Amino acid sequence: MGSGWSSEEERQPLLGPGPGPAPGTAWRSREAAALPAAAPGLGRVYARRWLVLLLFSLLGFAQGLVWNTWGPIQNSACQAYGFSSWDIALLVLWGPIGFLPCFAFMWLLDKRGLRITVLLTSFLMVLGTGLRCIPISDLMIKRRLIHGGQLLNGLAGPTVMNAAPFLSTTWFSADERATATAIASMLSYLGGACAFLVGPLLVPAPNGTSPLLASENSRAHIKDRIETVLYAEFGVVCLIFSATLAYFPPRPPLPPSVAAASQRLSYRRSFCRLLSNVRFLMIALAYAIPLGVFAGWSGVLDLILTPVHVSQVDAGWIGFWSIVGGCVVGIAMARFADFIRGMLKLILLLLFSGATLSSTWFTLTCLNSITHLPLTTVTLYASCILLGVFLNSSIPIFFELFVETVYPVPEGITCGVVTFLSNMFMGVLLLFLTFYHKELSWFNWCLPGSCLLSLLLILCFRESYDRLYLDVVVSV
Repeated sequence: MGSGWSSEEERQPLLGPGPGPAPGTAWRSREAAALPAAAPGLGRVYARRWLVLLLFSLLGFAQGLVWNTWGPIQNSACQAYGFSSWDIALLVLWGPIGFLPCFAFMWLLDKRGLRITVLLTSFLMVLGTGLRCIPISDLMIKRRLIHGGQLLNGLAGPTVMNAAPFLSTTWFSADERATATAIASMLSYLGGACAFLVGPLLVPAPNGTSPLLASENSRAHIKDRIETVLYAEFGVVCLIFSATLAYFPPRPPLPPSVAAASQRLSYRRSFCRLLSNVRFLMIALAYAIPLGVFAGWSGVLDLILTPVHVSQVDAGWIGFWSIVGGCVVGIAMARFADFIRGMLKLILLLLFSGATLSSTWFTLTCLNSITHLPLTTVTLYASCILLGVFLNSSIPIFFELFVETVYPVPEGITCGVVTFLSNMFMGVLLLFLTFYHKELSWFNWCLPGSCLLSLLLILCFRESYDRLYLDVVVSV
């Protein structure tokens, strides 16, 4: 079904020549003048678009859940399988490492379309989760199989993180695109957050004070419960793969908007356009630096909060509620952006102003011996959760602004470049923290610094809405 998407005929504009663009449009950039004209009256949406969005969102949810399987139960995993601290860190690092072939998945999305890319992604997840379930008594081989499974799941990351704007443009009208992008992109983060609940609820923590025999029984019980989680995740992924194989069309019979039907740049020209566009590089850094720093900071939040006497359980709940709050607020902000068009920059300015203030509040609170700010559970919860809400909710807004800025570059290529940069920042930070984890107070200052830098970049950024111009003005 998806192979026909890449033919040269289908890559041509589906719209015939029409009247030239109206002069004086406020949201039109210089590049918009080169876009093809469009005929009026185009645009039809289908009810099945919500099913397609649901399947893709569930795939993203499962990928995030599988990726974060081991972090919340690391102590139990160490006792059951003999993992070292380096093993646990590597299990998390397979996510950013999986983004190394990101450009191959972008090429596949551009050439073969959504169905083929999603099927390959879900198949990799089936292989990865199945590899972790192979019953082998040799712990060395079992650990290697688990690492291989996490790597295969990490390879699914580029699609679930990058293809949301492509899906929303292909299936949804202009007044629903931001909402669809938010739902599709946020569910992956929600899956990672739910791992903080699933793991600790199903897998008991090890008891180091037990006698030897009781310790052996406890180890076997913990291993059985972990394998139950692994089998359950494998079953969920297989179910999603089966549903996707049964029904996941590459595109609707008729495009939902003028932008969805218009010609896009080739793969090579897209990269040339992105790397030569200073405005895109500005906004890409504004996204990649703070989100990469925040992801690395979240990964060691329990270590950062240990000096201020916050338990690992409380640190996990802080991470959970910050992600859940970010997902809810992100979808709400995207829905607001669909109603009030052309306000993406203003929304980002508000979000990063809040992120800068909340990260500064958290950092100064941790230095209460100098600042004399009250250090309580309420203040730590409030500052951390607000920081997560502001940063996580900015992700779908950034994605929409990226696409608007460099249109007609394909959505998958645009978002692939920025998520690759963000994951490289996160990977480097996690690798650095693996070797230098004894003193982490300096890491707190990276958060307000990166948020402030992003705020300045967004403030200097000159926004344009070329795709929105095509849909709203040219089609009238």
